[in-house]
Amino acid sequence: MVEIVEECELLNKFGELNNAGFSKQLLQIYDRNKIKASKFKIKEWDYYLIHNSDYGIALTVADNSYMGLISASILNFKNRTEKTKSIMTFFPMGKLNTNFNEHKKINMPSSSKTGDVMFRNKNCDIRFLHDGKNRKLYLNFLNFDKKQNLEVDLTLTDEPKQSMVIATPFKENKKAFYYNQKIVGFKAYGEVKFGNENINFKKDDTFALLDWGRGVWTYKNTWFWGAGMSTINGKSFGFNIGYGFGDTSRATENMLFYGGVAHKLEHVTFNIPKTENGKDDFLSPWTFSSSDGRFEMNFTPILNRHSDTNALILRSNQNQVFGYFDGIAILDDGTKLEIKNLLGFAEKVFNKW
Repeated sequence: MVEIVEECELLNKFGELNNAGFSKQLLQIYDRNKIKASKFKIKEWDYYLIHNSDYGIALTVADNSYMGLISASILNFKNRTEKTKSIMTFFPMGKLNTNFNEHKKINMPSSSKTGDVMFRNKNCDIRFLHDGKNRKLYLNFLNFDKKQNLEVDLTLTDEPKQSMVIATPFKENKKAFYYNQKIVGFKAYGEVKFGNENINFKKDDTFALLDWGRGVWTYKNTWFWGAGMSTINGKSFGFNIGYGFGDTSRATENMLFYGGVAHKLEHVTFNIPKTENGKDDFLSPWTFSSSDGRFEMNFTPILNRHSDTNALILRSNQNQVFGYFDGIAILDDGTKLEIKNLLGFAEKVFNKW
């Protein structure tokens, strides 16, 4: 694994990665204008997940060049139910939203450190606002489910000192790359209103993460991603695991976070059970194993947030499975943490895009 420790430009003059590797801060400078690949292959997204032990909210704003996506999910872990609704737009192509009140354009900042993401049409008003310290997530989604509206007003605080960042190339195309930051373990608070139900998220038991992705992707790929957040021995704890995001020979995204400090893991394998006919059995117990023996987990699923959008040459088949992790996680100094009944998720996503 190669760690990047100094600020540098992400891409060279040919539109290829200057340095493939991982870091614990967003050090490489992303500029959409320096991409040399087809503009239709650029993918940019911000995904937030906020949850306590009973409920979760997932919010996505994505600019996939030929298609924009605004998506919201409400998760009920007690009843093991979820509802997701999405809006698609056509050819956002990285255009900036210069007048929020008049334009339906998606605005994706070039850094996670600053900038706001906003979209608005007659049915949906979504904003990810960042004042340099805290993040404000706002959503008003009309007729979200059976004429019930979904309203979200959440604030994210206590951003961890370190995060997971990777810059990975794709072997099939030198001008394709994935630049990704996952910030795991914000504290969060606020209110969500779904129809006549009011859900209060309190700071002492609510966690949040940000998946900030920018890049040029190949047409067909499958990725695996998982994360969990909690408190252990009075300190914040979290993890991020995954693969399938390009050539990870110089960087994997497997990390533990304890007290806001990142601890790098090697390779982690998702062991998804199979049915008798060989298909993935997402709601049966999984296991996770690591090449360095520092992440060994059992996973008991309770809920699958599944969607399969199939439009012939374009397809996105997603299974984001929520459940409980039990096992061990070992920090860089050898400290062993016992993980018991930790709420998190693991997903498998297949894309043709």
